[in-house]
Amino acid sequence: MHGTAVLAAACVLGLTAGSGCAQGGGGGPEAPSEGRLEASAHERRGDVAAVERQDLESVFAEAGVEGTFVLHDTRARESTLVGAEAAYERAVPASTFKLANTLIGLETGAVSGLDEVLPHGGGPQPVEAWEQDMSLREAFPASNFPVYQELARRVGHERMAAWVDRFDYGNRDIGGEDVEDRFWLDGPLEVSAVEQTEFLASLARSELPVDAAHQEALREIALVEEGDGHALFAKSGWAVDVDPAPGWWVGWVERGEDLYTFALRIEMDDDANAELREPLARELLVELGALPGGAAGD
Repeated sequence: MHGTAVLAAACVLGLTAGSGCAQGGGGGPEAPSEGRLEASAHERRGDVAAVERQDLESVFAEAGVEGTFVLHDTRARESTLVGAEAAYERAVPASTFKLANTLIGLETGAVSGLDEVLPHGGGPQPVEAWEQDMSLREAFPASNFPVYQELARRVGHERMAAWVDRFDYGNRDIGGEDVEDRFWLDGPLEVSAVEQTEFLASLARSELPVDAAHQEALREIALVEEGDGHALFAKSGWAVDVDPAPGWWVGWVERGEDLYTFALRIEMDDDANAELREPLARELLVELGALPGGAAGD
């Protein structure tokens, strides 16, 4: 168990009894006096305890960004919140919706499989790598927006709306047919960091109402790394045309029988912040015991 285990247990007991878990004098158990720990229960969602880690907000402050991070321990039924208030605020999912879009495209037969090549539609794109036709196996890691627009159009507005509702994804609002190929980037679809971790828990446990083979296919293209007894799956996202512009890095970590889902969101004030998403999320994953220390990506 990670460093908040003792405190989390106290918070769960306090919440079950109807009391809070505050820092000093609030009627609930006090946080451990270990200096670096300043945790409190934010609320309880069903049977999931939510524990706030105010001390880890310094990770964002030191990077010069505003952000939030949620780690959901599916076995302990505990969520750890860094920047708790923002964790419940919704924002457009941007390219993190490619997780859901891939599943919906496969399930509806809009695409035959990961290796069917979809057209990008021609014309210049903000990212040169997007100016080519790609399969989902290629388009997912490249975040090829026009290819996934084509996938959404093939799914169609009515079927997409039904599946987003079935997934209970965020506010479940994809707007009208006029935005059927960009509702995840400009809105009206929005999702909170907490809701991201809940959707990801269902995905990682193969509990979504789609064929298991399609969920396994998504695992193939979402895998970032494996080793040292863990596997990390993730997807980034960045919505540039909304204000504030959210930058995401979401996914899950499997370590033996343990499964952690996570969602990081920061406000993207400039292009340089894009490079901060994965390192900040990794730092928090290590700090909270979900990733082994020293795990690193490309």
